Amino acid sequence: MVIAAGLVKELRERTGAGMMDCKKALVEVGGDLEQASELLRKAGQAKADKKASRVAAEGLVVVKEGSEGYHVVLEINSETDFVAKDENFVQYADSIAEAALVGRPVDVQELMDLEVDGKSIEAGRQQLVAKIGENVSVRRFALIKSDHRVGSYSHMGRIGVLVEVNGGTAELAKDLAMQVAATSPRYVNADEIPEDELGKEREILAAQAVQEGKPEQIVQKMVEGRLRKYLDEVTLVGQPFVKDPDKRVRDLLTEAEATVVAFLRYEVGEGIERKEGDFVQEVMAQASQSR
Repeated sequence: MVIAAGLVKELRERTGAGMMDCKKALVEVGGDLEQASELLRKAGQAKADKKASRVAAEGLVVVKEGSEGYHVVLEINSETDFVAKDENFVQYADSIAEAALVGRPVDVQELMDLEVDGKSIEAGRQQLVAKIGENVSVRRFALIKSDHRVGSYSHMGRIGVLVEVNGGTAELAKDLAMQVAATSPRYVNADEIPEDELGKEREILAAQAVQEGKPEQIVQKMVEGRLRKYLDEVTLVGQPFVKDPDKRVRDLLTEAEATVVAFLRYEVGEGIERKEGDFVQEVMAQASQSR
C-alpha cells in the first residue's frame, strides 16, 4: 500500500514517533490516522499525544460581558497576523461581539444578519475584505447566560476563556479563567470523561506496561496509577494551580466552598487546516504568467 508523505508527516507531528515507525503503522492499519496513532502509543513509540487539529491560523478571539448575565466569546479569522492587528479588523471584531450580546443570535448565520450602524454584519465583512485585501471569516461564537459568577480572561487576543463558578469570589473566577487559558484542560472533572475514552486509555496504558516488560501481577497497579496521572492532566480540578503549583485546583475550590459549573476556551486557529502552498510552484506560475 502506498502511503502519502503528507499523512506520514501528520502522524509524526501528532505522535512524535519516527518517520519509518509512522509509515509502518499507517501501512499496518490501511492508512487510518487514528488507528495508526493508537497503534504507536500502544507500542510505546509515541512521545506525545499532540493534537494535530491545532493548526495555526490568524485572527482574534474576543471576550465580552453584557447585561442580564450574558457573556460572549467569539473568533474571527484573517489570513495574516498583520491584518489581525489592524485597527479596522479589531474594531469590526469588537462590534460583532457587542452585536451578539444585544441581538443574542443562535448561530453564525443569524449573527451575520444582525445590523450594526445601519448595515448587516455580513455587509460590513465584505467592506472590510475590500478595504484590507484579505479574506475575513467570522468562524464561531458562544453566547452564555448564567446566574452564577462568570470569570473571563483574554490572552493577547489569541485565547479567550469563560468559566462559570458556583460560589467563591470574582478573583477566584478570574484565576480559574487564567488557569484554563494556560493549561487547556479538556474536562472540569473526571465525571465528564466518557467511559469509552477511559476504557481506551486503560487499554493503551496496559499495552505500554506490557511492552516495558512489567510482570502481569503489577500491570494493573501501574495502569491505575498512570490513569490517575492522566485524569489530573486532562481535568481542570486535577491540575496544579498555576499561581501555587503545590496546590491542586480542587483544593482551591474546596477552600473557597465553590464548584466549577462549566468552562469554555477558544484559541485562534484551533482546528483550522491551513493549505500548505508550494513556494517554488507559485514562483514558477507567476513567472510563466508574466511572459
